[in-house]
Amino acid sequence: MHRPTISDVLRARRLQRAHLSPTPLMSYPALDASVGGGVRVLVKHENLQPTGALKVRGGVTLLAAMDPAERARGVLSYSTGNHAQSLAHAAALFGVPCTLVMPRDPNPLKAAAVRRLGAELVEHGADFDQARRHAEELAPRRGMRLVSAANEPDLIAGVATAFLEVFEREPDLDAILVPVGGGSGAAAAGLVAAAIGPRCRVIAVQSAASPAAHDSWRAGHCVTRPNTTTAEGLATGSGFELTQRLMREHLADFRLVEDDAIRRAQWTLMRDARTVAEGAAAAPLAALLAARGEFAGQRVAIVCTGGNAGEAELRACLSPAADAG
Repeated sequence: MHRPTISDVLRARRLQRAHLSPTPLMSYPALDASVGGGVRVLVKHENLQPTGALKVRGGVTLLAAMDPAERARGVLSYSTGNHAQSLAHAAALFGVPCTLVMPRDPNPLKAAAVRRLGAELVEHGADFDQARRHAEELAPRRGMRLVSAANEPDLIAGVATAFLEVFEREPDLDAILVPVGGGSGAAAAGLVAAAIGPRCRVIAVQSAASPAAHDSWRAGHCVTRPNTTTAEGLATGSGFELTQRLMREHLADFRLVEDDAIRRAQWTLMRDARTVAEGAAAAPLAALLAARGEFAGQRVAIVCTGGNAGEAELRACLSPAADAG
């Protein structure tokens, strides 16, 4: 499998230019105060993408790079939501047939967005891994191009353009924290940091309730683990070979956070940064708050990878508001 390089990232930016705009990197004094220790927190607002999530960069890049014959076959993939929206959005741009497999009873916001974009939505299985297996069986039967949620060089290169923007704005970052489900974001961040920001520590974050990517990275090979987190974007039950290979090369560390801490971080982002973040997008702040002393006096970026939180999720993250202050 082709290992993406910084040249692929620059090509991805060219492919995206007609379809996507850069997103802001913002600081908030109230958020800095909540973290404390003189930490300057910079929030990369990928929640402002057309689909409300970072993943759209990968989908647009992948389909823009396809030749006409491959586009005519159509694409089929699996997702808990944001990757599905990414492909549906890109398929609508390029007129490509698109089928997405999501677990039963998906986030209604994400499911409705996929259907609105004209993609076929198939609900199958109790979780991400069951949806993945069904997609892998369905794609050859339909003759469609199976798109992995993470083992796709063009997806990683596309997502990496967000980190080009981060380092172009803030070349002297001390650390950047990135949430992990399949790992394309953290793999992309490490790839870009190694090329243009080598002094910056790239730290991956996953839920302790779904630690497959974390445990795969620690073990040095892909493993399977229980997958019970309520944060959809972190809910994977096994590692992915390509993203794991890149993360092993470039990550400084990989942290686990509890789902309760993620919900408190969602509330903190709403209160201090006026930002609605879905669970996965709040995980970097949860990790930063858990280890704030480690980053005293540093400039730290956190990636708000998506804002597609459903109503039930938003109600749940408001429950710890009294404790959050």
